[in-house]
Amino acid sequence: MIWTLGAFPLFTLLLGLPVFVVLLLGVLATIGFVLPLPATMVHQNMFGAISSYTLLAVPFFLFAGELMGRGGISSRIIEWVLALVGRTPGAVGLVAVGTCGVYGSISGSSPATVASISRQIYPDMVRSGYSKQFSIGLINSGGAISVVLPPSINFLLYGAVAEQSIVRLFTAGILPGLLMLGILAIAVVVYAMRKGIREGQAFSLPHLLKTTRRAVWALLAPVIVLGSIYGGVATPTEAGGVACVYAILVTTLIHRDLTFRDVVRIAGSSALLTAQIMIIVAAAGVFSWILTISGFQSALSNYVAALDVQPWMIMLAINVLLLILGCFIDPASAILTLTPLLLPIAMQLGIDPIHFGVIMTVNLAIGMYTPPLGLNLFVTQATLNVSTLDIFRGVMPFVFLQIIALMIVTYVPALSLALI
Repeated sequence: MIWTLGAFPLFTLLLGLPVFVVLLLGVLATIGFVLPLPATMVHQNMFGAISSYTLLAVPFFLFAGELMGRGGISSRIIEWVLALVGRTPGAVGLVAVGTCGVYGSISGSSPATVASISRQIYPDMVRSGYSKQFSIGLINSGGAISVVLPPSINFLLYGAVAEQSIVRLFTAGILPGLLMLGILAIAVVVYAMRKGIREGQAFSLPHLLKTTRRAVWALLAPVIVLGSIYGGVATPTEAGGVACVYAILVTTLIHRDLTFRDVVRIAGSSALLTAQIMIIVAAAGVFSWILTISGFQSALSNYVAALDVQPWMIMLAINVLLLILGCFIDPASAILTLTPLLLPIAMQLGIDPIHFGVIMTVNLAIGMYTPPLGLNLFVTQATLNVSTLDIFRGVMPFVFLQIIALMIVTYVPALSLALI
């Protein structure tokens, strides 16, 4: 069975087949050669996997994130953060970090954050004296944190697969996300002080109030969405619907950066992206089902438990595995595929499933900009037209910095569980 559920899917993945095809081929090979099960069970479990109320939040937050990303929100946030930071060492770099955090908590999409922020802040950073490589690395690393901060599509998918509370997952991601942002802020200040970079204008309360008025509708988005969830007014799915309505009203009637024709076009692209995610969800659902009934999950957990290895070493090995796979597989596919395999092992070690969800998400966030196939790397190349070598050199120091954050998140569970 290890051949049909392990070696064969890995081989087909290396051939470049889509993830959902890889998973379905593994299931069909298992049914055809190992377990004599009726083929009708495949499509029944596929449809069962996507018939989840929790998953309804995915298209809502994707649509809202796309609207915010294309609706001129990022420029207003950049102005507000710059006015807030004032004239400090590394002001423009800190603006990049702060904007990635605020914008990421609005869009929930790492590629959208990188694409929107890089066009506007990258030229300013280079003019201020930051190297091209440092600027590229900072923007890629900061943009990836959007998948850790709520509302996160990755947490929605993990919660659906692991049957965990979305609200608790959102809450658990706050402190780790702030830790990752804090590490970037320290790196910016240290770099600016070493290079003698001091930019920006002096802090002015009237100027801050002016930029706040311009950005108030953008800043209210996470407050309304997350406030409705944590206040018990709405479920995450209902809050996603609220986010869509709010984004349409703000971008078309208040800021007027989008027309209703634009909204329809964005809805179409969001529907396509939703379909791409849901077909992976369906395939991962039937793959998880075959793992369960075959006893593969329990056998793997028992094997790991029988090893004479300390739990911290097993978690280190899981982190290394996730970091490597995150370079080649998109986060949604990785979460849907690996959660049924790795979560039982983590629970066997006494790891809280909420904490493990944060560990997985932080790992895959780092994978978003880790060479050679991190998705953010391609977004950066497309938006900034810079060389691949500059991108790779720029991101590697930040990969190592965020691995430090990952180790803290992994071995200090209170950081993830303190607020829940």
